[in-house]
Amino acid sequence: MTQPPERAAASDTRARLMLVLLCLIWGITWPLMRIGLTGIPPFAMRTISGASGALTLYLICVVQRRPMRVANATTWVHIFVASMLNVVGFSVFSVFAQLATATSRVAIVAYSLPIWSVLFAWPFLGERPNRTQVIALGLTAVGLGVLIYPLTAAGFPLGVLLAAGTAVSWAAGTVYMKWARIGGDPMAVASWQVTIAFVVITACMLVFEGELRFDAMPAKPLITTIFVGIVGGGIAYGLWFEIVRRLPATTASLGVLCVPVVGVIASMAILGEVPTQTDMVGFALIFAASACVLLTRQKPAEPVEPMP
Repeated sequence: MTQPPERAAASDTRARLMLVLLCLIWGITWPLMRIGLTGIPPFAMRTISGASGALTLYLICVVQRRPMRVANATTWVHIFVASMLNVVGFSVFSVFAQLATATSRVAIVAYSLPIWSVLFAWPFLGERPNRTQVIALGLTAVGLGVLIYPLTAAGFPLGVLLAAGTAVSWAAGTVYMKWARIGGDPMAVASWQVTIAFVVITACMLVFEGELRFDAMPAKPLITTIFVGIVGGGIAYGLWFEIVRRLPATTASLGVLCVPVVGVIASMAILGEVPTQTDMVGFALIFAASACVLLTRQKPAEPVEPMP
């Protein structure tokens, strides 16, 4: 069903404001995740944050009386695939990448997301990039090249490869959600995705790390991990899946380029990481790419109608 122009414009504006808030939340959670990893094994850390995020989203759905019903088996399959790409892939790749290289670098490389999103969205969604997006993609590519090149002097680092996997998985999940047109309430769909991811990651933890041992976890890493789950995994994922429904996949993906910029600043303040002059050039280019998308209006995407 087509929306009136005024209502569509208002929806587009709200989605962009949510995108700004999302960037602030996700940017701050990057260094907090690194703090969590100082005292908690990676799968255990993601299990705890996943439980916190799943519970947060579920409570939001209950308080707001969101319909949690999933229409049919096909929709369940779409939700499962989206969860594996959006949540499981992102969570696992990003946490192991941070163990292999600096948090600020991981945040930047992980947000090569727009390049992969455009590549996936063009053939599968027919979203041909406009002139602004082409400029933003060019700035992103140059910025990432400036950031990644110094790391390759001693060979291709594992951390960069894992961070790139984070980007590819997330981009594929973003485009898959648009392609599958998953019906239902967006917050409920987000809740199910995070819950499924929690179950999958918990299984991985039991296989590779054994059972959770809270008595062996320092207080600071545990508290930050729970906070990351509630805010970064619960509230933020709810925002993200709503944004994906309201905006074209490419626009949503390019818009979150502000996240690594916030993440780098937060890493400097919280972890004491000091970017080099090369880093700053790369960060500036990526921030300019994000500004191109956030400050330029385009035709809003139609919200996804529920499947029968």
